Amino acid sequence: MHTFDFIIIGAGIVGMTVARELKQRLPLATIVILEKEDHVGVHASGRNSGVLHSGIYYANDTLKAKVCARGAQRMFEFAKEHNLPCLKSGKVILATSEKQLTTVDRLMHNAQQNGIKAERISRQQLLELEPAAAEGPAAIYCPDTAVIDSVAVLNKLRALLEQQGVSFVFGCQVTSAKGTQLITTKGRFSYGYLYNCAGAHADTIARWFNLAQNYALVPFKGIYWKLSPEANHLIKSNLYPVPDISLPFLGVHVTRLITGDAYIGPTAIPVLGRENYKRWHGVRVAEALSISLRLASMYRNNQNNFRLLAKTELAKYNKKFFLAAAQKLIPVLQEKDIIPSSKAGIRPQLINIKTKQLEMDYIFEQTQQSMHVLNAISPAFTSSFAFAEMIVNQSDVS
Repeated sequence: MHTFDFIIIGAGIVGMTVARELKQRLPLATIVILEKEDHVGVHASGRNSGVLHSGIYYANDTLKAKVCARGAQRMFEFAKEHNLPCLKSGKVILATSEKQLTTVDRLMHNAQQNGIKAERISRQQLLELEPAAAEGPAAIYCPDTAVIDSVAVLNKLRALLEQQGVSFVFGCQVTSAKGTQLITTKGRFSYGYLYNCAGAHADTIARWFNLAQNYALVPFKGIYWKLSPEANHLIKSNLYPVPDISLPFLGVHVTRLITGDAYIGPTAIPVLGRENYKRWHGVRVAEALSISLRLASMYRNNQNNFRLLAKTELAKYNKKFFLAAAQKLIPVLQEKDIIPSSKAGIRPQLINIKTKQLEMDYIFEQTQQSMHVLNAISPAFTSSFAFAEMIVNQSDVS
């Protein structure tokens, strides 16, 4: 039996920042992070684009709004402190039709409410920032949006935590829970307090504690195309569309990563497995059946305008339709300008079984000796340092 004051399930960005927050408050506490993969950040955290979001998309009464901007600043400071690649490159949000102006006003209202730097810019200012951008009736510039190397951040966090005495157990699949014990493929672990930061598997683990009863997972895959070397100059920083408020995702955008490479994406394609990155990889028959039934119900009832979402996103498997989405932002793009990319990620999206709606904010559920972090979707990486502070405050263990 392995005994620790705190056990954290999941060595992604949320699990590791929670460990860091605990160590800062309780330096003598014994902490272990259990990870089923063989290194940190294998899934959502390590597949992250590295964009540190400003927080302009989130209404100020959401948990996301409370931690996004502050988390982004702390993440940027962490990268600077440890000499990790980072750059404040800014972001343009471009309206390409008059019907998007109401949403532009809403975004500017969010910025004001959340204390975020944002300004509406003229066509001339837009062209100075992004010379290849499409014409449109409005554009917003967010100067504090930054890009970092997310894998470098994860590796640095691991190294710092290990220096502080935090233990990592890799290849450790948690299979069940009993009382204050976890049964794993690496033996039994006993805890004083448990943090479930298992990302796409957090809802499954929470159900062992009779939690997450109102939620079910619907995974969405984000795939990207890459700008060819010859077309790489067409984007200077980050160019996003004004989001369609009838749909639950931000839409295809163009991002220049810290490496200098430019990517177009992601899609938000419904898939049949929590780790279904390609073809049938990560698909289990029983789970695929239950996800299929959920998707069919969403399509039938058209929750979150799901029929339109499914139609537009599934079409993006075809390069021609993906290109058309990108051309709304950069009209001069041609088919030869975008090339295949292996970059892909899964958004572990929860649906509320009672309301039949997608959950768009973070969710905490807890018992006396455990905290379960559910629906840790974007901008969880951006928010992580402030998010971890919120999680530990909520658990009231210090």
